Amino acid sequence: MAMQFYTSPEQIMRDRAEYARKNISRGRNVVALSCADGVLFVAENVSSALHKLYELYDRIGFAAVGRYNEFENLRTAGVRMADLRGYSYDRRDVNAASLAKAYAQTLGAIFSEQTKPFEVEICVAGVGTSPQDDELYRLTFDGSINDEPGYLAMGGQADQLFGVLEEGHDFDAPLVDSFALALRALSNDGNGSQRELTTDVLEVAVLERSRPGRSFRRIQGLALETLMSSAESSNESGSSDEESDSGGSGS
Repeated sequence: MAMQFYTSPEQIMRDRAEYARKNISRGRNVVALSCADGVLFVAENVSSALHKLYELYDRIGFAAVGRYNEFENLRTAGVRMADLRGYSYDRRDVNAASLAKAYAQTLGAIFSEQTKPFEVEICVAGVGTSPQDDELYRLTFDGSINDEPGYLAMGGQADQLFGVLEEGHDFDAPLVDSFALALRALSNDGNGSQRELTTDVLEVAVLERSRPGRSFRRIQGLALETLMSSAESSNESGSSDEESDSGGSGS
């Protein structure tokens, strides 16, 4: 009679968590942050056909890192649920918090009940009447949900990006300055130097605060090139100011 090996539940959960973290860490980074003009999403994405940033509902956006087919299944399920709730009750009853809670339940059930967890990390964001009213929720592979304070980062270098965002985030900053901050964070390689990012490897979208109804808008093509030029100018002027200050204090 063959002997069956015993594995403790704690070890099984640790193995699943390690498996999911390892694969998610290979994903390209995503940044989301609140600003004066709305909620800005910026993602590293070399594919023009497979998006990482989407609209879930009127004033609610979705971003993800990890395995594409898995977070695409989550996205489509979220869209269906939002549409059904808005049709059955009222469109105002659909908000980012309720969708984030539903995602947390789904991811938690998959993590605890299935052999392989989802290799994803997602963000559900809702734009409010003011930057302080924006909702940013980050959900991990095990169903954990975090209410983020105006900015978040996901992907392989999330900790490094978070430090840059924490230092420079401003709720009242315009879209250009917020994009410059996101670009600065994504360009940081963790060794004190900056990588060069071009519009070919960036996917950008915004939930526009002033737009009634459906507020999600992709920024691409000429609009993205213009935004990139303005952001690079802003970063260059900021670096020049820092050098001037350091030079003056040392004299």
